Amino acid sequence: MASNADYVHGYSETEAQRLRDQAESVRDLLHHDTRFPAGSLVLEAGCGVGAQTVTLARNSPDANIVSIDHNQASLDIARRAVAQAGLSNVTFQAADIFDLPFATESFDHIFVCFILEHMKQPDDCLTALAGVLKKGGTITVIEGDHGSCYFHPATEDAVRVWNCLIDVQTSLGANPLIGRQLYPLLDQARFRDMEVTPRMVYADEGRPDLMEIFVSKTIVPMVEGVEEQAIGSELIDRARWRGGIDDLNRIAEQPGGTFCYNFFKATGVK
Repeated sequence: MASNADYVHGYSETEAQRLRDQAESVRDLLHHDTRFPAGSLVLEAGCGVGAQTVTLARNSPDANIVSIDHNQASLDIARRAVAQAGLSNVTFQAADIFDLPFATESFDHIFVCFILEHMKQPDDCLTALAGVLKKGGTITVIEGDHGSCYFHPATEDAVRVWNCLIDVQTSLGANPLIGRQLYPLLDQARFRDMEVTPRMVYADEGRPDLMEIFVSKTIVPMVEGVEEQAIGSELIDRARWRGGIDDLNRIAEQPGGTFCYNFFKATGVK
């Protein structure tokens, strides 16, 4: 992750595993149309632990991918993940998006995933990335939108803890509702031919595998990651927090539960 806001979820091994589970649960949904031409040079900005890197490299085996992040521990994890997958078309480099060590217009394509939501100035981030993209090159941006989430049963406590996630991220200068803003952000950064598509995840008891990996292993741990910030900020007390987390878990564990969330994938041309 390369960011100019605090990363709300931290850098623990638990978070690293959550990111891997998330990537696996929505891999086909987000990446069935992510392909880069043979011989092209692709910048993955803010690769984190490599949760998306492995898929990028597999989908475009003849492209050359440069994956950057400002956190060395995350880069080490990403490097191991790519090596374990037997992939050799990725180069890792420690770098900050706002101080890129690359020549102007040196990349054919740029890929950004789950980064802008953690930025205080996502427009400046996109402008910085545009500087190292060749004219006619493309950018691909994927983000979630926490305001697009709805579920059943929607108990008062479950909704409350979900809103705590939004409030904590917002208080740190991040934007948990950024998915819906990708088109205007790319427009402000002077990209053209933008296209944005919603990618909806829907799970119910008829899809128990998706309930487990997306809701139990991805969504609930993501919310749990802001427990101390939410309670410390007096957004909620601990008893209601635990009740809300239990209610979210029941959505995946008991009959009748449903869960829906929207990601947004945007592309643009410089």
